[in-house]
Amino acid sequence: MLHDHPPDRGHGHAHVLPRVSAPTMGWAVGLTLTFVIGEALCGWLGHSLALISDAGHNLADAAALGFSWYALTIARRPAHRGMTYGYHRVGVMAALANAVSLAVIALVIVWEAIGRWSHPEVANGGLMIGVAALGIVVNVTISIWLHRGATDDLNIRSVYLHMVGDTLSACGVVIAGVIVTVTHSSIADPVVSFFIAGLILWSSWSILQESTTVLLEGTPAGIDMASVTAAMRDVVGVLDVHDLHVWTVGPGIVACSCHVLVAEQTIREGQQVLRAVVHAMEDRFQITHTTVQVEVEGCEPNAMYCSVQRFRHDHPAHTG
Repeated sequence: MLHDHPPDRGHGHAHVLPRVSAPTMGWAVGLTLTFVIGEALCGWLGHSLALISDAGHNLADAAALGFSWYALTIARRPAHRGMTYGYHRVGVMAALANAVSLAVIALVIVWEAIGRWSHPEVANGGLMIGVAALGIVVNVTISIWLHRGATDDLNIRSVYLHMVGDTLSACGVVIAGVIVTVTHSSIADPVVSFFIAGLILWSSWSILQESTTVLLEGTPAGIDMASVTAAMRDVVGVLDVHDLHVWTVGPGIVACSCHVLVAEQTIREGQQVLRAVVHAMEDRFQITHTTVQVEVEGCEPNAMYCSVQRFRHDHPAHTG
């Protein structure tokens, strides 16, 4: 029989592996860097701020792809006593770095566009169209490579949004090139640069929010805590739930810990309740790592979401 607070715990382990391989990410880095060098050179020779801005955006993409490539590689390292959860959050840190780099690039583009607006210079429209069209092909190709992994992996989604944003900005450069070619207007180039900057900021905002939430161990997007609590209480044998926590360990890995209150019963019956709770969490909410502590009816429960207290070491008073 269970008479005290037994340390019975159940664990669900079904870690989701990335759908994009490290070699694929490596090819994406090489292709992007090659295009960046060519686009920046053409922008400089053709006096096109839009091309140079897009090259800067693509350079940030190359860095983002490189960081994500590294994150995919290191995340495969096994957990050990110094890193008991492994290296899954390296990908989240990569996503946050990617989002911040995008915001910085956008501000630089705005600054340069303001200067070009004040001192207009007619760009080479034909060169803009040709290089931007090639950029569309490159970015669409890499986006297709990354699309499958973008749903489950925040790290991959951050670089996928980079590439989608680049595709749209390249389309803007093509439009600006057509306007410059037809009208010889000097305003189209900085206007498109403003558009690119706004697009970059928009695409980085959701990644910045989500990665920050993960690092702060906030409730994952799409998880309703009231529904989680109700699902646990629906398990036969569970009287109540408290000390409930749900957080994201890393891409595709959501964890949960909780205490469930049961009537006094045999250890075997308690284990059956525990396994049923773990199964419910994985089946209904795709929570792949659940830790459950079973407590016997009669113990005073804590709050639903407990406040973690910092350990304090009080030195005893010295008497003389």
